[in-house]
Amino acid sequence: MNPSVPTLPLISQHELQAMTYSDPLTGLGNKYRLRDKVKLLAAERASDPAPFTVGIVNIDGFKPINDLFGAHAGDEILCQVAHRLQACMMDGSVVTRHEGDEFAFILPLIFERGTAERVGQMFKDVLSAPYDLGDRSVRLSSSFGFAIHPFAGEEFDDLMKSVETALYRSKRRGRGQITVYSHEIAQEMTRATQLEQALRNAIMADSIDVHFQPIVRLADASVIGFEALARWRDTDLGFVPPDVFVPLAEERGFIDALSEALLRKAAETALSWPRELFLSFNLSSAQLMNPSTASNILSILACVGFDPRRLELEITETAVMSSADTAQTIIAELQQAGVRISLDDFGTGQSSLGRLRDFTFNKVKIDRAFVSRIRTDRPSEHIIKAIIAMCDGLDLEVVAEGIEDAGEAEKLKGLGCAMGQGYFYGRPADAASTRRYLREKHHFIDVDVI
Repeated sequence: MNPSVPTLPLISQHELQAMTYSDPLTGLGNKYRLRDKVKLLAAERASDPAPFTVGIVNIDGFKPINDLFGAHAGDEILCQVAHRLQACMMDGSVVTRHEGDEFAFILPLIFERGTAERVGQMFKDVLSAPYDLGDRSVRLSSSFGFAIHPFAGEEFDDLMKSVETALYRSKRRGRGQITVYSHEIAQEMTRATQLEQALRNAIMADSIDVHFQPIVRLADASVIGFEALARWRDTDLGFVPPDVFVPLAEERGFIDALSEALLRKAAETALSWPRELFLSFNLSSAQLMNPSTASNILSILACVGFDPRRLELEITETAVMSSADTAQTIIAELQQAGVRISLDDFGTGQSSLGRLRDFTFNKVKIDRAFVSRIRTDRPSEHIIKAIIAMCDGLDLEVVAEGIEDAGEAEKLKGLGCAMGQGYFYGRPADAASTRRYLREKHHFIDVDVI
């Protein structure tokens, strides 16, 4: 042997196997260990089948930890998660690191849904305690998906597909959720996927429609603008409510494409209205996190030839706070171009007064939850009165939403509210019906026929 060539240490079969089946960061088994354990347990119970449960937990909001504090902090949290889960394991149970910020576990003594949910809640509580990072601590929530063998799949791959479907549903419902797989959930997820594909096709075909609801001056019920509202009727699915397909577009990451198509269509329609009427359009929380939103909107208006000073964009407090700094930049850029910004659903958030201080709005829309009770609930009446007085002091315009009868309209006028919208003044209608409404009720002449 040449003495100048260093010899490498021999790795035993046992060490090689340990490396293959272990996660080097946490010391837990990895997904290969999980696979073998599940297959072994299923084989042991083949002759006398008894259910067992497999689950996955995903640490919500883990990526920003790495971005803010560095990979070392992320690794430390993963190790603490592993330690906590190991401490929770009952006899015969196994926890493994599945991948990234996901951990998997086998629960041989959990046979049915209710028990799986209770165990999931216990795990969730344990993982919600603060994580110590030395000079700071952080709190994180976690989402869970469970599946019960053999009902959710007899083969390992089928079982894990069911677990991941359950976890995906938990993530869709928001952070800190627990889902146990069922055939109903599988059907729900299949329908959501079908709906997503149909919606993508509809956007490509430009077949999502825009309807318009009048916004009026309460003093004389004259129209001063319209709010644009998305409407979709699919040939196979029928009418799909916007509170179904708009959140789906946000969740699946194509809300920008949907919103931009709708804004273009709405602005093109509004060109035929008298020039003193404004167009009100809703922005999503996802758009207020996208730095290119302002330039995209202004580009659409320029292409259509629609004056930015005729556009009002409605945003909610929740949307603003999703990414406050980015939202503030977007709002400032749009207002500089002449676009007006309206704070929608005012009064329903936890800190709306703070938003009025921190952001520059032009208008506030009082949520219909207060308007609908204005004649029967004194606190609602006093809240509306206070909002109107406050906005008057801040030089903000006020619109009351959801006005459904003459009594509500008169009450709001008496309190000093200048503008309103609701079924009493007109339901959302398509472009052609809106133009007829303007001609017949308000004697406006279409711009394009002057």
